[in-house]
Amino acid sequence: MTGAPSWAGAVQDVKVQGDRVVIRFNEPVRQASAFMLAGPNRIAVDVDGATPGAAHRPGGAVASIRQGSPDGSNARIVLDLARPAIVADGSFGSDGRTLTLALRTVDDARFARAAAEGRMSFLPPFSYTQASSRHNYSERVTVPARAAPARLPRIYGNDASRPLVVIDAGHGGHDPGAISPDGKLREKDITLQVALAIRDALVASGKVRVALTRDDDRYLIHRERFGVARQLGADLFISIHCDSAGNATASGATVYTLSETASDKEAARLAARENKSDILAGVDLGDTNPDISSILIDLTQRETMNASAGFARLLGREAQPLIPVRANYHRFASLLVLKAPDLPSVLFETGYISNTSDAAFLASPEGQRKVAQTVRRAVDIHFATRNATRLASR
Repeated sequence: MTGAPSWAGAVQDVKVQGDRVVIRFNEPVRQASAFMLAGPNRIAVDVDGATPGAAHRPGGAVASIRQGSPDGSNARIVLDLARPAIVADGSFGSDGRTLTLALRTVDDARFARAAAEGRMSFLPPFSYTQASSRHNYSERVTVPARAAPARLPRIYGNDASRPLVVIDAGHGGHDPGAISPDGKLREKDITLQVALAIRDALVASGKVRVALTRDDDRYLIHRERFGVARQLGADLFISIHCDSAGNATASGATVYTLSETASDKEAARLAARENKSDILAGVDLGDTNPDISSILIDLTQRETMNASAGFARLLGREAQPLIPVRANYHRFASLLVLKAPDLPSVLFETGYISNTSDAAFLASPEGQRKVAQTVRRAVDIHFATRNATRLASR
């Protein structure tokens, strides 16, 4: 057995169709990411565990297409641009073998901002992301019927004047998340253990109140996760995960916040909803002019994104002395769990469960303590800064 992951597909074809780039693989792939590079302007697409191919058809804003494997284990597709263009959106087909990227022509200033934002990540449908990297099999599960809404979780800390932080342990129940190379560790178990350690550290600080979206092994859909936080009136939402990659040497923590493109689409979707009474906390937009609703939602979400990005940078900075951290730790993606329009939110990938060293660290009490200490430091500084800013503006 070579240990090659079952999603290690090869690039079959890359072609430009109008304002879309369609990338096809001969087998399902685990995940992909895209980022922009200036001077010269180009778009790079990295596909985890895939091998490069040769077939490509440029056109439109794409002058030429190149493929390679910078690290020997992942495919990189480079789109050389005839004019500035960014990836506005991207998604996999239902079979996990086709990735379609929507391009949007922009000016040089907007392209430069996109290049500075970092990566956008794209995941295929759930069933193509769960195979262990050491076992060539998949598991079919029946998703249970949606249960009646559960009671809101307990809030730890009695002082209602303190800000509320909601910690979300990713995955759970029938969704194990990623699995370690030896098959012994599951992401859903690690995230819960880390979330509990973070809760204890934050409660011990005496500076915030804390709630968990789950404190046992159960499944929540993404909107239920940040929905709980919004119902509780949370001031900060942190979703805990463990990353995974076909490259076993990939290591270190990353922090994701919502990309600008995803924010634009979500704001438009929210503005179009018929029942607008709960879009923004404390503001009923039900009878508001649609144009005004759209502006209010956009302004709120922009402020939320700025707060989220600020906390992400803070979290990465505080993590560096304590836990392994990726060099470009702050990344942007269209992740549903981050799409609450009025709640600063980050997704904290605490390390790579596909990396033997990271997995052992995250499974250890000492590793979990250090992750919790990282979050506690960042939360303390975040709210201290927020309070100081509010006092200064009075």
